[in-house]
Parts: sequence; structure tokens; C-alpha cells
Amino acid sequence: MRGFSSEMPNDIVLSVENIGKKFRVGRRKEYLRLSESLESLAKMVVSAPRRLAGFGSRIAGADHVVLDNTSLSANGDREEDFWAIKEISFEVKRGEVLGVVGRNGAGKSTLLKILSRITEPTTGRIGISGRVGSLLEVGTGFHPELTGRENIFLNGAVLGLSSWEVKQRFDQIVEFAEVEKFLDTPVKRYSSGMYMRLAFAVAAHLETDILIIDEVLAVGDAAFQKKCLGKMGEVASSGRTVLFVSHNLNAVEELCNSVIVLKSGLLAKHSSNVRESVLFYQKMMLGNQRTAGAWSASDEAGNNGLQNPYFSPLRFWLGNDVAEEVEQPIRNDDEVYVYIE
Repeated sequence: MRGFSSEMPNDIVLSVENIGKKFRVGRRKEYLRLSESLESLAKMVVSAPRRLAGFGSRIAGADHVVLDNTSLSANGDREEDFWAIKEISFEVKRGEVLGVVGRNGAGKSTLLKILSRITEPTTGRIGISGRVGSLLEVGTGFHPELTGRENIFLNGAVLGLSSWEVKQRFDQIVEFAEVEKFLDTPVKRYSSGMYMRLAFAVAAHLETDILIIDEVLAVGDAAFQKKCLGKMGEVASSGRTVLFVSHNLNAVEELCNSVIVLKSGLLAKHSSNVRESVLFYQKMMLGNQRTAGAWSASDEAGNNGLQNPYFSPLRFWLGNDVAEEVEQPIRNDDEVYVYIE
């Protein structure tokens, strides 16, 4: 079954059941001259009856036929199925802040686009209770030819708000975005930072039941990022639900009360223990890399040629207050000492 539903328990605002999204990908051949294209088409027409006859006889004599997910497009290009996400299931309660983490290409943005109804899932079912506001990338939901003022009202209309409801929140949006001077300028002339500030202000102040934020906060400066994180905390404390995708694990730990970890399009972990989930993700990122918090001169071949005659470190490690090596990865609030022999 595929699609969206709103029949769920009262405390659940988002229910995801076995969601998957499949794309067709392939490598295009080099462009041909018109004469080459016509020649190729003629050969296909002439050979088609022979190929179809042979295919039919093979099927007639076979016990079963196995078809893989690879095919040729109309112009002969090789294509195959690619599952951006597959078999993902989870639920989000009202007022919960869910962090979504994973490597680039793990399927985070695809998942959020499905939840925002920008694209439909290939498989599975989603239940949504309430109005969804999303900020997935800079410029989403804005018309470049309209001014900042007009885009605020446009976004409100898209979310189902009346002009009167938008006017009630208008001053708060402008003050938060810090773009009052350019409010009547077409947003196509905004910098990416201005664009993002206004888009976030609109999404955060129009009081949707579910707020979905992708890694767009990286566009803003440090002060505005902190301001945005504070606003998302306010949104969550007011009983609204937030889905937050970020590579800033400190922000995830500070803001979220549950985390899902995606790996190659699959759900690797979903837990309300945020710290445990973050450490799981960090260890997954490290993979086979060396995780010991120590180094010694014997670890490196040819190290003697690198040593300084006046300062030759024999050993370096990260430890606690009694010089014991600390476990890697290090938590963001651990007290760590650097030791050098």
C-alpha cells in the first residue's frame, strides 16, 4: 500500500510504515550524429522480429524466468533501480523532537521530501495528523520574482492560513529574520543567508503542527544558527513536533529527545536515548578507522626521520584526570586531558 493517511492514535502525529522510494538511474551513452541515430533505428526495426521470436521460444522452453532490475531505456541506455530509502518504519509523538542523522546519501533528504508530500513513496504508508511546515533547502516554497513580504503571505496561503492569521504573525517573522530593510525587494536578489533567515522565520512562526527542518541552518552564521536552535526549542516546548536533520551532533544532542540513524537508505537505529544514538552514529562513521586515543613513536614506520633533536615525543594520548586513555569517540561534554611524553 502506498500513500498518506490521518487515522492514528491521538498522541501520534506521524506514523511511517515500511516506506521506500525507488528511482531509475543509468548512464547515458554518448550523443550520436543524426545519420548514426537513423542507422541504429533501422537496425532495430529490421532485427526486432527475429529477437522477439527467439525470446518467445526461450520462454516456452524454460521452467521459470528470472528478471533482474536492470533494463534498457528507449534510447538504449542502461538503467537500473536505485532505492534511496527502503523499509523504514517509525512513529513520532506529539511534541517530540526527532533528530535524523546519517552520512551524505543515506536518504535523509528523500525521507523528508516524502514526509513533506513533495514526492510520493514507492512503497509503504504514512499517517500524518495536523499541518506540516517544512524547510528543506534554501528557496523552497518561495517565488523568486515576489518580494519578501509577498512570499510571507504566499507561504501562509499554502499552509492554509488566512491573510488575517498571517498579519498577526507578520511582525514577529520580520523581526526574527532581520530583513526588514529588504522586505519589499524580490527575493531573487537576496543572499543565500537572507533567503534562509526569512524562510526559517516563516516556517517557525506560522504555527504548523509538524515542523520539518533539513540541514539548511548551515547557511547562516553562528549567531543566527544559535537563534534558530533556540526557536526550535520553543516550538517543541509549545507542544508542536519537530523533525531535525543535521550533521551538527552537538545541536542534535541539545535539541532532540529521540534520534533515528540512516545508513545506505535503511533504518540503522531508532532510540529515545539520544546520546547512545549519537555515539552509535559516530562509531559507524569511523568504520575501520583507528579509534584509539593514543599514539606512540613505534606506531609509525620511519618515524626517526621526523623527530626533532630537541623535542622527540615518545607517546601522545587523550585521557581522564588520572591519565587513563578515554574511549573513542569522545562525548561532547566529557572532560578530556592531553598527555605527551
